[in-house]
Amino acid sequence: MKKRILPLLLAAVIIMAFAGCGKKPDTTTAELAPETTAAPSTAQTPETTKAPETAAPETTEPAPVSTAAPETTEAPAESSADVPETAEAPLEALDYSLPENWAYYSVGDNKPVDVFLICPTVDTRSERNALDLNEKLKGRFVNALDMEKGIYEETARMFSPYYRQMSINAYKLPAEEREAARQIAYRDVADAFRWYLDHENYERGLILAGFSQGAELCLDLLKEFYGGDSTEAVKLRANLVTVYAIGWNLTKEMTEEYPQIIPAAGERDTGSVVCFDCEDGTLSGTVIIPEGITTLSINPLNWMTDGTPADKSLNLGAVMSTGAAPQPGLCGCYIGSRGELVVPDVSPKDYPPGLDIFPEGAYHLYDYMFFFENLRQNIEARTDKWLAVCPG
Repeated sequence: MKKRILPLLLAAVIIMAFAGCGKKPDTTTAELAPETTAAPSTAQTPETTKAPETAAPETTEPAPVSTAAPETTEAPAESSADVPETAEAPLEALDYSLPENWAYYSVGDNKPVDVFLICPTVDTRSERNALDLNEKLKGRFVNALDMEKGIYEETARMFSPYYRQMSINAYKLPAEEREAARQIAYRDVADAFRWYLDHENYERGLILAGFSQGAELCLDLLKEFYGGDSTEAVKLRANLVTVYAIGWNLTKEMTEEYPQIIPAAGERDTGSVVCFDCEDGTLSGTVIIPEGITTLSINPLNWMTDGTPADKSLNLGAVMSTGAAPQPGLCGCYIGSRGELVVPDVSPKDYPPGLDIFPEGAYHLYDYMFFFENLRQNIEARTDKWLAVCPG
């Protein structure tokens, strides 16, 4: 079964005992919907009182359904901005009280928990960061997020900020410059998260989610907001449903330095991190799991953390394009010696790496698509488990 993911998807997924549970006060919220021409909505504002919810239309393809995965027929991404990027020039903070700085804002009222969803890389032209968040680039954010939307939308109210993310080119920079670019991206995400906590969370259950660059930034949020003994950090840990940091690495050293980062150990544990990245089993390293690094992964089919193989019969459905029906049994998987998730039932010929920054046999682009239905059902299961203890 040959499926090829064309350039926009390729750009979108690059290298790229607790406190008591709180309740949200009775305030009316509604979504912040993108326009159909790849522009964000300006009809609503992220404040405590909003207009009634409306559905977000698809930007270029039919609206995704709950079992939808990324569309695969987009054109190559164009320049997001032709602006100078200088480390010396301080950047003004984005104002997350403004609707134009959110791709999703309170999308899906009456859901039991929230998801703070961080977009993967969609800027393919800037040298370091997407400093110009123009309407075309914002449209690419929405397209990339809609690729993942079906995994979360049945369970969680969604929030997703625009941010001056690292571009694809930034992943090729020397370590010091790359870190500077990452900090620009992270500060925007952290500012958006701070706004969300102060104006929307009210100690509701929360899922942190992201893919590729978005996954790395989820882990950064855990490091900054969830550690220590402050009242806020204790409550945040108590109300953390799960973190889906898919398409990145999670090391033992990271968990030792930041004990609030807890790798998922089973199918229904809460407050933990689900992490994995797919390969064909022949590689010694990639930009996601570099050579010499061992990552702590969990198998999304049998929810085990050792090398026990999961047969493809356990795969409830891969979803490779928006609105497509799930394909049960596409592939099985097992955890390899570096912690990589080895997918043995597909071919690099049919699922190519897409960009030269990845070697053949890297299935990073397809991490969540291969296991779409299993992930969707797992989000429901972990949320049900959290609600049984913290019903809100």
